[in-house]
Amino acid sequence: MEEAARTRDDSQPLPSAERLKAFTDAVVAIAMTLLILPLMESVSDAGTESGSVSEWFVAEWTGLFAFALSFVLIANFWLVHHRLFAKVERVDTPLMWLTVLWMFTIVWMPVATAITTAFTEDTVQLVVYIGTLTVTSAVLGVTRLYLSRHPSLYDEPPGDMRDELIGGWTITGLFAVALVVSIVFPAISYAALFLLALRPLFQRLVLRRRT
Repeated sequence: MEEAARTRDDSQPLPSAERLKAFTDAVVAIAMTLLILPLMESVSDAGTESGSVSEWFVAEWTGLFAFALSFVLIANFWLVHHRLFAKVERVDTPLMWLTVLWMFTIVWMPVATAITTAFTEDTVQLVVYIGTLTVTSAVLGVTRLYLSRHPSLYDEPPGDMRDELIGGWTITGLFAVALVVSIVFPAISYAALFLLALRPLFQRLVLRRRT
């Protein structure tokens, strides 16, 4: 009887990816909105203390920079995820949980961003922030890898998926290198993230070597 039930379950078609895509979009939008909350509280405090607007901008420039940086990074992660899932037509259980894990790292980003301005900069702070970015990118890489091994879930030529895999792992590697550089050379700090600008160069080198 259990065998018959299992057969019926296995024969059922996989659910459409549309609901998961909509849910992911909503989670990312909420996470991006939460980034602004520390600045909203800071504006209220400054208004209570009768400070000027120019003084607030000077006092909160680090918070404004952290907000803008995290907003752009989350938006970029979403764009990459959106492009990847635009070709996904069906969802199975492992893919669903990989997406949930990716959303977990995105929702954590507002907390990691708040930590960068609430405490004195140290190694732990760098690990929390840049480490979160590295994990987010790595989960996307694992998701691409899973899709590449399950072509029934998406509609894309295998060669294109392999190119996306190379590009994704290149970004993850650069995030990891930026984390190490920021720890080894504390004076560089978050400026190590500018290493991401080298992604096109490294990706071309990897693709050329593969060819």
